[in-house]
Amino acid sequence: MAELDFRNVNSLWGSVLVETLARLGVRQAVISPGSRSTPLTMQFARHPQFEAIPVLDERSAAFFALGLARQSRRPVVLLCTSGTAGANYFPAIVEARESGVPLLVITADRPPEMRECRSGQTIDQQKLFGGYVNFYHELSVPEASVALLRYLRQTVAHAVERTHWPVSGPVHLNAPFRDPLPPTKDGVAEALKGEITEEFFAHLNEQVGRTGPVRRERDVALAADRAGPPYLPKAGARGVIVAGQVRVADAAGYVRVVGKLAKRLGWPVLADALSPLRNFASLVPGLITRYDVIARSAEWTKELQPAHVLCLHDWPTSKALRQWLQSGDLPVTFVTTCADNPDALHSATRVVRADVADFAAHVRVRPAPREWARRWVELERRIEARLRRGLAGAEAMFEGQASALLPRMLPKATTVMFANSMPVRDAEYLWPANDRAHVVHCNRGANGIDGTLSTAIGLAHRGAPAVLVTGDLSLLHDTNGFLLARELRGSLTVVLMNNDGGGIFEHLPVASFNPPFERFFATPQSIDFAKLCATYGVGYTRVRDWRHFEKLVAKLPSRGVRVLEVRTDRRRDAAFRKALFAAAAR
Repeated sequence: MAELDFRNVNSLWGSVLVETLARLGVRQAVISPGSRSTPLTMQFARHPQFEAIPVLDERSAAFFALGLARQSRRPVVLLCTSGTAGANYFPAIVEARESGVPLLVITADRPPEMRECRSGQTIDQQKLFGGYVNFYHELSVPEASVALLRYLRQTVAHAVERTHWPVSGPVHLNAPFRDPLPPTKDGVAEALKGEITEEFFAHLNEQVGRTGPVRRERDVALAADRAGPPYLPKAGARGVIVAGQVRVADAAGYVRVVGKLAKRLGWPVLADALSPLRNFASLVPGLITRYDVIARSAEWTKELQPAHVLCLHDWPTSKALRQWLQSGDLPVTFVTTCADNPDALHSATRVVRADVADFAAHVRVRPAPREWARRWVELERRIEARLRRGLAGAEAMFEGQASALLPRMLPKATTVMFANSMPVRDAEYLWPANDRAHVVHCNRGANGIDGTLSTAIGLAHRGAPAVLVTGDLSLLHDTNGFLLARELRGSLTVVLMNNDGGGIFEHLPVASFNPPFERFFATPQSIDFAKLCATYGVGYTRVRDWRHFEKLVAKLPSRGVRVLEVRTDRRRDAAFRKALFAAAAR
Protein backbone atom coordinates (compact mmCIF):
# COMPACT_ATOMS: atom_id res chain seq x y z
CA MET A 1 0.00 0.00 0.00
CA ALA A 2 1.20 3.52 -0.80
CA GLU A 3 1.87 5.60 2.31
CA LEU A 4 -1.23 7.58 3.23
CA ASP A 5 -0.82 11.29 3.94
CA PHE A 6 -1.94 12.10 7.51
CA ARG A 7 -0.64 15.70 7.55
CA ASN A 8 -4.16 17.15 7.50
CA VAL A 9 -7.78 16.24 6.81
CA ASN A 10 -7.66 17.17 3.11
CA SER A 11 -4.42 15.29 2.44
CA LEU A 12 -5.77 12.15 4.14
CA TRP A 13 -9.02 12.43 2.15
CA GLY A 14 -7.10 12.85 -1.07
CA SER A 15 -4.69 9.99 -0.40
CA VAL A 16 -7.56 7.59 0.45
CA LEU A 17 -9.31 8.57 -2.80
CA VAL A 18 -6.16 8.06 -4.89
CA GLU A 19 -5.21 4.80 -3.15
CA THR A 20 -8.73 3.48 -3.82
CA LEU A 21 -8.36 4.28 -7.51
CA ALA A 22 -4.96 2.57 -7.60
CA ARG A 23 -6.41 -0.58 -6.03
CA LEU A 24 -9.08 -0.60 -8.74
CA GLY A 25 -6.48 -0.57 -11.52
CA VAL A 26 -6.67 3.10 -12.54
CA ARG A 27 -3.19 4.23 -13.55
CA GLN A 28 -3.31 7.63 -15.27
CA ALA A 29 -4.48 11.09 -14.20
CA VAL A 30 -4.51 14.16 -16.46
CA ILE A 31 -4.37 17.26 -14.28
CA SER A 32 -4.81 20.93 -15.13
CA PRO A 33 -3.31 23.54 -12.76
CA GLY A 34 -5.44 25.26 -10.14
CA SER A 35 -5.70 25.96 -6.43
CA ARG A 36 -8.92 24.27 -5.27
CA SER A 37 -7.80 20.87 -6.59
CA THR A 38 -4.52 21.01 -4.62
CA PRO A 39 -5.41 18.20 -2.13
CA LEU A 40 -5.94 15.75 -5.00
CA THR A 41 -3.16 17.02 -7.29
CA MET A 42 -0.61 16.52 -4.49
CA GLN A 43 -1.74 12.92 -3.93
CA PHE A 44 -1.81 11.92 -7.61
CA ALA A 45 1.66 13.42 -8.05
CA ARG A 46 3.14 11.44 -5.13
CA HIS A 47 1.46 8.06 -5.70
CA PRO A 48 3.99 5.57 -7.16
CA GLN A 49 1.43 3.69 -9.26
CA PHE A 50 0.00 6.75 -11.00
CA GLU A 51 1.27 8.51 -14.07
CA ALA A 52 0.15 12.08 -13.35
CA ILE A 53 0.36 14.31 -16.44
CA PRO A 54 -0.01 18.11 -16.22
CA VAL A 55 -1.86 19.80 -19.11
CA LEU A 56 -2.48 23.56 -19.16
CA ASP A 57 -5.60 23.73 -21.35
CA GLU A 58 -8.58 21.83 -19.87
CA ARG A 59 -10.22 21.20 -23.26
CA SER A 60 -6.98 19.74 -24.61
CA ALA A 61 -6.48 17.81 -21.37
CA ALA A 62 -9.90 16.19 -21.69
CA PHE A 63 -9.33 15.02 -25.25
CA PHE A 64 -5.84 13.81 -24.34
CA ALA A 65 -7.39 11.71 -21.56
CA LEU A 66 -9.95 10.47 -24.09
CA GLY A 67 -7.11 9.24 -26.29
CA LEU A 68 -5.38 7.56 -23.35
CA ALA A 69 -8.58 5.76 -22.39
CA ARG A 70 -9.25 4.71 -25.99
CA GLN A 71 -5.81 3.13 -26.11
CA SER A 72 -5.80 1.42 -22.68
CA ARG A 73 -9.56 0.72 -22.31
CA ARG A 74 -9.15 1.65 -18.65
CA PRO A 75 -10.75 4.70 -17.05
CA VAL A 76 -8.47 7.75 -16.98
CA VAL A 77 -8.86 10.46 -14.33
CA LEU A 78 -9.43 14.10 -15.33
CA LEU A 79 -8.84 16.60 -12.55
CA CYS A 80 -9.32 20.37 -12.55
CA THR A 81 -9.95 23.27 -10.21
CA SER A 82 -13.26 24.99 -9.53
CA GLY A 83 -15.10 27.48 -11.75
CA THR A 84 -15.13 27.44 -15.55
CA ALA A 85 -12.23 24.96 -15.70
CA GLY A 86 -14.60 21.98 -15.71
CA ALA A 87 -16.83 23.57 -18.37
CA ASN A 88 -13.94 23.20 -20.82
CA TYR A 89 -14.21 19.41 -20.41
CA PHE A 90 -17.71 19.37 -21.91
CA PRO A 91 -16.87 18.61 -25.61
CA ALA A 92 -14.72 15.63 -24.62
CA ILE A 93 -17.36 14.42 -22.14
CA VAL A 94 -19.91 14.44 -24.95
CA GLU A 95 -17.55 12.47 -27.21
CA ALA A 96 -16.78 9.97 -24.42
CA ARG A 97 -20.49 9.45 -23.85
CA GLU A 98 -21.29 8.99 -27.53
CA SER A 99 -18.33 6.72 -28.31
CA GLY A 100 -18.31 4.74 -25.06
CA VAL A 101 -14.94 5.76 -23.59
CA PRO A 102 -14.38 5.44 -19.79
CA LEU A 103 -13.38 8.72 -18.09
CA LEU A 104 -13.48 9.60 -14.39
CA VAL A 105 -13.90 13.38 -14.17
CA ILE A 106 -13.19 15.06 -10.83
CA THR A 107 -13.97 18.76 -10.57
CA ALA A 108 -12.73 20.41 -7.39
CA ASP A 109 -15.19 22.88 -5.87
CA ARG A 110 -15.62 25.35 -3.06
CA PRO A 111 -17.58 24.14 -0.01
CA PRO A 112 -21.33 24.91 0.21
CA GLU A 113 -20.91 28.01 2.40
CA MET A 114 -18.81 29.68 -0.32
CA ARG A 115 -21.37 29.23 -3.08
CA GLU A 116 -24.09 31.63 -4.20
CA CYS A 117 -22.29 34.55 -2.56
CA ARG A 118 -20.00 35.92 -5.27
CA SER A 119 -17.00 33.95 -3.99
CA GLY A 120 -14.22 33.96 -6.57
CA GLN A 121 -13.89 31.19 -9.15
CA THR A 122 -17.20 29.66 -8.14
CA ILE A 123 -20.01 28.52 -10.42
CA ASP A 124 -22.83 26.00 -10.08
CA GLN A 125 -21.07 22.68 -10.74
CA GLN A 126 -23.99 20.44 -9.79
CA LYS A 127 -24.64 18.02 -12.64
CA LEU A 128 -22.42 20.22 -14.82
CA PHE A 129 -22.46 17.68 -17.65
CA GLY A 130 -26.16 16.88 -17.45
CA GLY A 131 -27.20 13.55 -18.94
CA TYR A 132 -23.87 12.95 -20.68
CA VAL A 133 -22.37 11.05 -17.75
CA ASN A 134 -23.15 7.53 -16.56
CA PHE A 135 -23.13 8.66 -12.94
CA TYR A 136 -22.83 11.92 -10.98
CA HIS A 137 -22.17 12.45 -7.29
CA GLU A 138 -20.98 15.32 -5.14
CA LEU A 139 -18.57 14.05 -2.52
CA SER A 140 -18.87 15.10 1.08
CA VAL A 141 -16.65 17.90 2.35
CA PRO A 142 -13.65 16.07 3.91
CA GLU A 143 -13.76 15.18 7.60
CA ALA A 144 -11.44 13.18 9.85
CA SER A 145 -13.98 10.39 10.29
CA VAL A 146 -13.55 6.67 9.63
CA ALA A 147 -17.21 6.42 8.67
CA LEU A 148 -16.87 9.16 6.06
CA LEU A 149 -13.62 7.70 4.72
CA ARG A 150 -15.45 4.40 4.26
CA TYR A 151 -18.16 6.31 2.38
CA LEU A 152 -15.48 7.93 0.21
CA ARG A 153 -13.83 4.58 -0.55
CA GLN A 154 -17.05 2.85 -1.59
CA THR A 155 -18.39 5.82 -3.56
CA VAL A 156 -15.17 6.05 -5.56
CA ALA A 157 -15.28 2.29 -6.18
CA HIS A 158 -18.83 2.62 -7.47
CA ALA A 159 -17.83 5.56 -9.67
CA VAL A 160 -15.08 3.51 -11.31
CA GLU A 161 -17.50 0.64 -11.87
CA ARG A 162 -19.92 3.04 -13.55
CA THR A 163 -17.26 4.08 -16.09
CA HIS A 164 -17.78 0.58 -17.54
CA TRP A 165 -21.26 -0.48 -16.44
CA PRO A 166 -23.79 -0.91 -17.87
CA VAL A 167 -21.85 0.61 -20.79
CA SER A 168 -18.51 2.42 -20.92
CA GLY A 169 -18.62 6.20 -20.60
CA PRO A 170 -17.75 9.21 -18.42
CA VAL A 171 -18.51 9.63 -14.71
CA HIS A 172 -18.43 12.93 -12.79
CA LEU A 173 -17.46 13.47 -9.17
CA ASN A 174 -17.66 17.00 -7.76
CA ALA A 175 -15.19 17.38 -4.88
CA PRO A 176 -15.53 20.33 -2.47
CA PHE A 177 -12.61 21.29 -0.21
CA ARG A 178 -12.22 23.77 2.63
CA ASP A 179 -8.92 25.47 3.43
CA PRO A 180 -6.13 24.72 4.06
CA LEU A 181 -5.59 23.22 0.61
CA PRO A 182 -1.85 22.37 0.84
CA PRO A 183 -0.81 19.53 3.20
CA THR A 184 0.07 21.72 6.19
CA LYS A 185 -0.09 19.77 9.45
CA ASP A 186 -3.25 20.15 11.52
CA GLY A 187 -2.74 17.40 14.11
CA VAL A 188 -6.28 16.08 13.52
CA ALA A 189 -5.81 13.45 10.80
CA GLU A 190 -2.92 11.73 12.63
CA ALA A 191 -5.39 10.37 15.17
CA LEU A 192 -6.70 7.98 12.49
CA LYS A 193 -3.33 6.36 11.69
CA GLY A 194 -4.14 3.14 13.47
CA GLU A 195 -7.56 2.78 11.86
CA ILE A 196 -6.86 3.33 8.14
CA THR A 197 -4.58 0.37 7.40
CA GLU A 198 -4.06 -2.22 4.67
CA GLU A 199 -7.24 -3.99 5.75
CA PHE A 200 -9.21 -0.85 4.85
CA PHE A 201 -8.46 -1.42 1.12
CA ALA A 202 -8.04 -5.22 1.01
CA HIS A 203 -11.42 -6.01 -0.55
CA LEU A 204 -10.97 -3.75 -3.59
CA ASN A 205 -10.57 -5.63 -6.85
CA GLU A 206 -8.41 -4.32 -9.68
CA GLN A 207 -10.68 -5.99 -12.26
CA VAL A 208 -13.35 -3.38 -11.54
CA GLY A 209 -11.15 -0.72 -13.08
CA ARG A 210 -10.26 -2.42 -16.32
CA THR A 211 -12.96 -4.81 -17.45
CA GLY A 212 -15.61 -3.99 -20.01
CA PRO A 213 -19.38 -4.07 -19.61
CA VAL A 214 -20.65 -6.91 -17.47
CA ARG A 215 -22.33 -9.60 -19.57
CA ARG A 216 -24.92 -11.60 -17.73
CA GLU A 217 -26.06 -15.10 -18.68
CA ARG A 218 -29.63 -13.84 -18.92
CA ASP A 219 -28.58 -11.31 -21.60
CA VAL A 220 -26.70 -13.95 -23.59
CA ALA A 221 -29.68 -16.29 -23.45
CA LEU A 222 -31.91 -13.47 -24.63
CA ALA A 223 -29.58 -12.86 -27.57
CA ALA A 224 -29.77 -16.54 -28.44
CA ASP A 225 -33.57 -16.45 -28.45
CA ARG A 226 -33.55 -13.41 -30.68
CA ALA A 227 -31.14 -14.85 -33.26
CA GLY A 228 -33.94 -16.61 -35.10
CA PRO A 229 -37.00 -15.21 -36.90
CA PRO A 230 -38.05 -12.45 -36.97
CA TYR A 231 -34.58 -11.21 -35.98
CA LEU A 232 -32.97 -13.00 -38.94
CA PRO A 233 -34.67 -14.60 -41.96
CA LYS A 234 -34.45 -18.37 -41.80
CA ALA A 235 -34.52 -19.66 -45.38
CA GLY A 236 -31.46 -18.44 -47.28
CA ALA A 237 -32.50 -14.81 -47.73
CA ARG A 238 -30.24 -12.41 -49.60
CA GLY A 239 -28.97 -10.06 -46.95
CA VAL A 240 -25.95 -7.93 -46.12
CA ILE A 241 -23.86 -7.48 -42.98
CA VAL A 242 -22.98 -3.84 -42.31
CA ALA A 243 -20.09 -3.40 -39.87
CA GLY A 244 -19.52 -0.01 -38.25
CA GLN A 245 -16.89 1.38 -35.91
CA VAL A 246 -16.04 -0.69 -32.85
CA ARG A 247 -13.23 -0.79 -30.28
CA VAL A 248 -12.16 -4.31 -29.36
CA ALA A 249 -9.19 -5.69 -27.42
CA ASP A 250 -8.66 -8.64 -29.80
CA ALA A 251 -9.18 -7.26 -33.30
CA ALA A 252 -8.17 -10.44 -35.14
CA GLY A 253 -10.46 -12.54 -32.92
CA TYR A 254 -13.38 -10.21 -33.57
CA VAL A 255 -12.76 -10.30 -37.33
CA ARG A 256 -12.71 -14.11 -37.30
CA VAL A 257 -16.10 -14.14 -35.59
CA VAL A 258 -17.59 -11.83 -38.21
CA GLY A 259 -15.93 -13.82 -41.00
CA LYS A 260 -17.49 -17.06 -39.77
CA LEU A 261 -20.87 -15.36 -39.41
CA ALA A 262 -20.64 -14.06 -43.00
CA LYS A 263 -19.81 -17.55 -44.27
CA ARG A 264 -22.68 -19.08 -42.30
CA LEU A 265 -25.16 -16.58 -43.75
CA GLY A 266 -23.64 -16.36 -47.23
CA TRP A 267 -23.85 -12.57 -47.05
CA PRO A 268 -21.32 -9.93 -48.11
CA VAL A 269 -19.82 -7.75 -45.37
CA LEU A 270 -19.88 -3.98 -45.94
CA ALA A 271 -17.12 -2.76 -43.62
CA ASP A 272 -16.62 0.83 -42.56
CA ALA A 273 -13.04 2.16 -42.66
CA LEU A 274 -13.22 2.44 -38.85
CA SER A 275 -14.00 -1.27 -38.47
CA PRO A 276 -11.08 -3.69 -37.85
CA LEU A 277 -12.39 -5.80 -40.76
CA ARG A 278 -10.69 -3.74 -43.47
CA ASN A 279 -7.27 -4.39 -41.97
CA PHE A 280 -7.68 -8.19 -41.62
CA ALA A 281 -9.28 -8.69 -45.02
CA SER A 282 -8.27 -12.31 -45.66
CA LEU A 283 -10.31 -13.42 -42.61
CA VAL A 284 -13.58 -12.13 -44.06
CA PRO A 285 -15.16 -13.81 -47.11
CA GLY A 286 -17.12 -11.38 -49.26
CA LEU A 287 -15.56 -8.24 -47.75
CA ILE A 288 -16.88 -5.11 -49.49
CA THR A 289 -15.23 -1.70 -49.04
CA ARG A 290 -16.51 0.14 -52.16
CA TYR A 291 -20.17 0.11 -51.17
CA ASP A 292 -20.38 3.91 -51.35
CA VAL A 293 -19.81 3.73 -55.12
CA ILE A 294 -22.33 0.89 -55.47
CA ALA A 295 -24.88 2.98 -53.54
CA ARG A 296 -24.45 5.83 -56.05
CA SER A 297 -25.59 3.67 -58.99
CA ALA A 298 -29.33 3.29 -59.60
CA GLU A 299 -28.68 0.15 -61.66
CA TRP A 300 -26.58 -1.60 -59.02
CA THR A 301 -28.80 -0.64 -56.07
CA LYS A 302 -31.80 -2.09 -57.89
CA GLU A 303 -29.93 -5.31 -58.68
CA LEU A 304 -28.42 -5.71 -55.19
CA GLN A 305 -31.36 -4.66 -53.02
CA PRO A 306 -31.06 -6.92 -49.93
CA ALA A 307 -33.99 -8.60 -48.23
CA HIS A 308 -32.45 -8.09 -44.77
CA VAL A 309 -29.69 -6.05 -43.14
CA LEU A 310 -27.63 -7.17 -40.17
CA CYS A 311 -25.91 -4.11 -38.68
CA LEU A 312 -23.07 -4.56 -36.20
CA HIS A 313 -22.41 -1.72 -33.73
CA ASP A 314 -23.10 1.32 -35.91
CA TRP A 315 -23.97 2.53 -39.39
CA PRO A 316 -20.97 3.50 -41.54
CA THR A 317 -20.15 7.10 -42.44
CA SER A 318 -21.33 6.80 -46.07
CA LYS A 319 -24.35 9.02 -46.70
CA ALA A 320 -25.03 7.26 -50.01
CA LEU A 321 -25.26 3.87 -48.29
CA ARG A 322 -27.52 5.22 -45.56
CA GLN A 323 -29.89 6.79 -48.06
CA TRP A 324 -30.07 3.59 -50.11
CA LEU A 325 -30.86 1.37 -47.12
CA GLN A 326 -33.26 3.92 -45.67
CA SER A 327 -35.24 4.33 -48.88
CA GLY A 328 -36.40 0.70 -48.88
CA ASP A 329 -37.45 0.60 -45.19
CA LEU A 330 -35.68 -2.76 -45.04
CA PRO A 331 -35.93 -5.11 -42.06
CA VAL A 332 -32.83 -4.58 -39.94
CA THR A 333 -31.31 -6.59 -37.11
CA PHE A 334 -29.07 -4.28 -35.07
CA VAL A 335 -26.55 -5.93 -32.72
CA THR A 336 -25.14 -3.62 -30.06
CA THR A 337 -24.12 -3.57 -26.40
CA CYS A 338 -25.17 0.08 -26.03
CA ALA A 339 -28.31 1.02 -24.17
CA ASP A 340 -29.51 3.88 -26.37
CA ASN A 341 -31.46 3.86 -29.65
CA PRO A 342 -28.81 2.89 -32.23
CA ASP A 343 -30.74 3.34 -35.47
CA ALA A 344 -30.52 6.81 -36.99
CA LEU A 345 -32.20 5.48 -40.16
CA HIS A 346 -35.44 4.70 -38.30
CA SER A 347 -35.77 1.45 -40.25
CA ALA A 348 -37.94 -1.56 -39.48
CA THR A 349 -35.34 -2.44 -36.86
CA ARG A 350 -35.14 -5.13 -34.20
CA VAL A 351 -32.37 -4.43 -31.70
CA VAL A 352 -30.41 -7.26 -30.06
CA ARG A 353 -28.49 -6.08 -27.00
CA ALA A 354 -25.63 -8.54 -27.13
CA ASP A 355 -21.98 -8.98 -27.93
CA VAL A 356 -21.41 -9.94 -31.58
CA ALA A 357 -19.63 -13.17 -30.58
CA ASP A 358 -22.56 -14.22 -28.38
CA PHE A 359 -25.02 -13.40 -31.13
CA ALA A 360 -23.03 -15.20 -33.86
CA ALA A 361 -22.68 -18.35 -31.76
CA HIS A 362 -26.46 -18.89 -31.89
CA VAL A 363 -27.14 -18.11 -35.56
CA ARG A 364 -28.41 -21.23 -37.33
CA VAL A 365 -29.82 -20.41 -40.77
CA ARG A 366 -29.49 -21.74 -44.31
CA PRO A 367 -27.02 -19.55 -46.29
CA ALA A 368 -28.01 -17.42 -49.26
CA PRO A 369 -27.22 -18.71 -52.79
CA ARG A 370 -23.51 -18.45 -53.59
CA GLU A 371 -24.01 -16.14 -56.56
CA TRP A 372 -25.36 -13.45 -54.21
CA ALA A 373 -22.04 -12.74 -52.47
CA ARG A 374 -20.11 -13.46 -55.69
CA ARG A 375 -21.87 -10.63 -57.49
CA TRP A 376 -20.92 -8.19 -54.74
CA VAL A 377 -17.29 -9.31 -54.86
CA GLU A 378 -17.25 -9.01 -58.66
CA LEU A 379 -18.42 -5.40 -58.46
CA GLU A 380 -15.96 -4.67 -55.65
CA ARG A 381 -13.07 -5.73 -57.87
CA ARG A 382 -14.35 -3.78 -60.84
CA ILE A 383 -14.81 -0.58 -58.84
CA GLU A 384 -11.44 -1.02 -57.13
CA ALA A 385 -9.73 -1.16 -60.53
CA ARG A 386 -11.59 1.94 -61.74
CA LEU A 387 -10.70 3.92 -58.63
CA ARG A 388 -7.06 2.90 -58.91
CA ARG A 389 -6.91 4.04 -62.53
CA GLY A 390 -8.68 7.30 -61.68
CA LEU A 391 -6.29 8.10 -58.81
CA ALA A 392 -3.27 7.29 -60.98
CA GLY A 393 -4.54 9.79 -63.55
CA ALA A 394 -4.72 12.71 -61.11
CA GLU A 395 -2.67 15.59 -62.46
CA ALA A 396 -2.01 17.16 -59.04
CA MET A 397 -1.83 15.95 -55.45
CA PHE A 398 -5.38 14.91 -54.44
CA GLU A 399 -5.95 14.81 -50.67
CA GLY A 400 -7.91 11.54 -50.76
CA GLN A 401 -4.89 9.74 -52.24
CA ALA A 402 -3.34 9.54 -48.76
CA SER A 403 -6.05 7.14 -47.59
CA ALA A 404 -5.53 4.96 -50.65
CA LEU A 405 -1.75 4.80 -50.10
CA LEU A 406 -1.25 4.71 -46.33
CA PRO A 407 -2.27 1.07 -45.65
CA ARG A 408 0.60 -0.31 -47.72
CA MET A 409 3.08 2.47 -46.88
CA LEU A 410 2.82 2.39 -43.08
CA PRO A 411 4.53 -0.22 -40.89
CA LYS A 412 2.23 -3.08 -39.93
CA ALA A 413 -0.14 -2.60 -36.98
CA THR A 414 0.20 1.20 -36.98
CA THR A 415 -2.35 3.16 -34.95
CA VAL A 416 -4.07 5.64 -37.29
CA MET A 417 -6.52 8.36 -36.30
CA PHE A 418 -8.67 10.29 -38.76
CA ALA A 419 -10.07 13.75 -38.13
CA ASN A 420 -13.73 14.28 -38.86
CA SER A 421 -15.11 16.01 -41.98
CA MET A 422 -13.17 15.02 -45.16
CA PRO A 423 -10.34 12.83 -43.73
CA VAL A 424 -12.69 10.17 -42.29
CA ARG A 425 -14.85 10.27 -45.42
CA ASP A 426 -11.86 9.83 -47.71
CA ALA A 427 -10.85 6.88 -45.52
CA GLU A 428 -14.27 5.30 -46.00
CA TYR A 429 -14.19 5.94 -49.74
CA LEU A 430 -10.59 4.94 -50.46
CA TRP A 431 -8.93 2.99 -47.60
CA PRO A 432 -8.51 -0.42 -49.27
CA ALA A 433 -8.95 -3.89 -47.81
CA ASN A 434 -5.60 -5.13 -46.53
CA ASP A 435 -3.94 -7.52 -44.09
CA ARG A 436 -1.69 -5.01 -42.35
CA ALA A 437 -3.50 -5.11 -38.98
CA HIS A 438 -3.67 -1.32 -38.63
CA VAL A 439 -5.66 0.02 -35.66
CA VAL A 440 -7.99 2.83 -36.78
CA HIS A 441 -9.64 5.50 -34.61
CA CYS A 442 -11.86 8.55 -35.04
CA ASN A 443 -13.96 10.65 -32.66
CA ARG A 444 -17.17 9.61 -34.44
CA GLY A 445 -19.34 9.66 -31.33
CA ALA A 446 -20.35 13.28 -31.83
CA ASN A 447 -18.48 13.80 -35.14
CA GLY A 448 -16.83 17.02 -33.93
CA ILE A 449 -13.50 18.44 -35.07
CA ASP A 450 -12.54 19.67 -31.58
CA GLY A 451 -9.76 17.97 -29.67
CA THR A 452 -8.45 16.01 -32.65
CA LEU A 453 -4.74 16.58 -32.04
CA SER A 454 -4.97 16.06 -28.27
CA THR A 455 -6.86 12.78 -28.74
CA ALA A 456 -4.24 11.54 -31.18
CA ILE A 457 -1.40 12.37 -28.77
CA GLY A 458 -3.27 10.43 -26.08
CA LEU A 459 -3.48 7.44 -28.42
CA ALA A 460 0.25 7.68 -29.12
CA HIS A 461 1.35 8.06 -25.48
CA ARG A 462 3.38 5.04 -24.33
CA GLY A 463 2.31 3.11 -27.42
CA ALA A 464 3.75 2.29 -30.83
CA PRO A 465 4.33 5.20 -33.28
CA ALA A 466 0.95 6.60 -34.39
CA VAL A 467 -0.36 8.67 -37.29
CA LEU A 468 -3.05 11.38 -37.43
CA VAL A 469 -4.64 12.33 -40.76
CA THR A 470 -6.26 15.74 -40.42
CA GLY A 471 -7.40 18.80 -42.30
CA ASP A 472 -6.09 22.27 -41.59
CA LEU A 473 -9.17 23.54 -39.73
CA SER A 474 -9.32 20.52 -37.39
CA LEU A 475 -5.66 20.99 -36.53
CA LEU A 476 -6.03 24.73 -35.97
CA HIS A 477 -9.02 24.12 -33.70
CA ASP A 478 -6.73 22.27 -31.27
CA THR A 479 -3.29 23.85 -31.63
CA ASN A 480 -2.88 23.92 -27.83
CA GLY A 481 -2.59 20.16 -28.21
CA PHE A 482 0.98 20.81 -29.36
CA LEU A 483 1.77 21.76 -25.73
CA LEU A 484 1.40 18.04 -25.00
CA ALA A 485 4.42 17.23 -27.19
CA ARG A 486 6.74 17.62 -24.19
CA GLU A 487 4.70 15.07 -22.21
CA LEU A 488 4.44 12.52 -25.02
CA ARG A 489 6.34 9.29 -24.44
CA GLY A 490 6.09 7.98 -27.97
CA SER A 491 5.69 9.29 -31.49
CA LEU A 492 2.93 10.99 -33.50
CA THR A 493 3.16 11.83 -37.19
CA VAL A 494 0.52 14.38 -38.24
CA VAL A 495 -0.40 14.12 -41.93
CA LEU A 496 -1.85 17.57 -42.58
CA MET A 497 -4.10 17.92 -45.62
CA ASN A 498 -3.97 21.68 -46.04
CA ASN A 499 -6.60 22.85 -48.54
CA ASP A 500 -6.96 26.22 -46.79
CA GLY A 501 -10.47 25.80 -45.48
CA GLY A 502 -13.32 23.39 -44.89
CA GLY A 503 -13.23 21.05 -47.87
CA ILE A 504 -16.36 19.18 -46.84
CA PHE A 505 -18.49 22.28 -47.44
CA GLU A 506 -17.52 22.19 -51.13
CA HIS A 507 -19.70 19.06 -51.39
CA LEU A 508 -22.78 20.74 -49.89
CA PRO A 509 -25.44 22.81 -51.69
CA VAL A 510 -24.38 25.93 -49.80
CA ALA A 511 -21.17 26.03 -51.86
CA SER A 512 -23.11 27.61 -54.73
CA PHE A 513 -24.02 30.63 -52.59
CA ASN A 514 -20.97 32.88 -52.55
CA PRO A 515 -20.99 35.29 -50.86
CA PRO A 516 -21.20 34.35 -48.01
CA PHE A 517 -19.87 30.79 -48.62
CA GLU A 518 -16.12 31.43 -48.70
CA ARG A 519 -15.98 33.62 -45.61
CA PHE A 520 -18.58 31.97 -43.37
CA PHE A 521 -18.43 28.28 -44.39
CA ALA A 522 -15.09 27.47 -46.04
CA THR A 523 -13.38 29.89 -43.59
CA PRO A 524 -9.84 29.86 -45.06
CA GLN A 525 -7.21 30.75 -42.44
CA SER A 526 -4.04 31.01 -44.58
CA ILE A 527 -1.75 29.91 -41.74
CA ASP A 528 1.98 29.29 -42.25
CA PHE A 529 2.21 25.86 -40.58
CA ALA A 530 6.01 25.81 -40.72
CA LYS A 531 6.09 28.86 -38.45
CA LEU A 532 3.31 27.46 -36.24
CA CYS A 533 5.25 24.24 -35.72
CA ALA A 534 8.42 26.20 -34.95
CA THR A 535 6.54 28.11 -32.24
CA TYR A 536 5.72 24.85 -30.46
CA GLY A 537 9.07 23.19 -31.22
CA VAL A 538 7.41 20.56 -33.39
CA GLY A 539 9.09 19.04 -36.46
CA TYR A 540 7.77 20.10 -39.88
CA THR A 541 8.20 18.85 -43.46
CA ARG A 542 6.48 20.05 -46.64
CA VAL A 543 5.59 17.00 -48.78
CA ARG A 544 6.72 17.44 -52.40
CA ASP A 545 4.92 14.48 -53.99
CA TRP A 546 3.56 11.03 -53.15
CA ARG A 547 6.95 9.36 -53.60
CA HIS A 548 8.37 11.76 -51.05
CA PHE A 549 5.37 11.04 -48.81
CA GLU A 550 6.05 7.30 -48.93
CA LYS A 551 9.64 7.79 -47.79
CA LEU A 552 8.45 9.92 -44.87
CA VAL A 553 5.86 7.44 -43.54
CA ALA A 554 7.48 4.08 -44.37
CA LYS A 555 9.51 4.30 -41.16
CA LEU A 556 7.94 6.29 -38.33
CA PRO A 557 10.12 8.07 -35.75
CA SER A 558 10.35 6.59 -32.28
CA ARG A 559 9.63 9.80 -30.37
CA GLY A 560 8.24 13.31 -30.72
CA VAL A 561 5.60 15.03 -32.82
CA ARG A 562 6.12 15.98 -36.46
CA VAL A 563 3.86 17.50 -39.11
CA LEU A 564 3.92 16.44 -42.78
CA GLU A 565 2.05 19.08 -44.76
CA VAL A 566 0.38 18.12 -48.04
CA ARG A 567 -0.94 21.21 -49.79
CA THR A 568 -3.93 20.72 -52.04
CA ASP A 569 -6.59 22.80 -53.77
CA ARG A 570 -9.98 22.60 -52.08
CA ARG A 571 -12.18 23.26 -55.11
CA ARG A 572 -10.11 21.12 -57.44
CA ASP A 573 -10.18 18.21 -54.99
CA ALA A 574 -13.96 18.45 -54.62
CA ALA A 575 -14.44 18.39 -58.38
CA PHE A 576 -11.99 15.50 -58.79
CA ARG A 577 -13.69 13.48 -56.03
CA LYS A 578 -17.09 13.87 -57.67
CA ALA A 579 -15.75 12.93 -61.11
CA LEU A 580 -13.84 9.93 -59.70
CA PHE A 581 -16.89 8.41 -58.01
CA ALA A 582 -19.18 9.17 -60.94
CA ALA A 583 -16.84 7.35 -63.31
CA ALA A 584 -16.49 4.38 -60.95
CA ALA A 585 -20.28 4.10 -60.58
CA ARG A 586 -21.07 3.98 -64.30
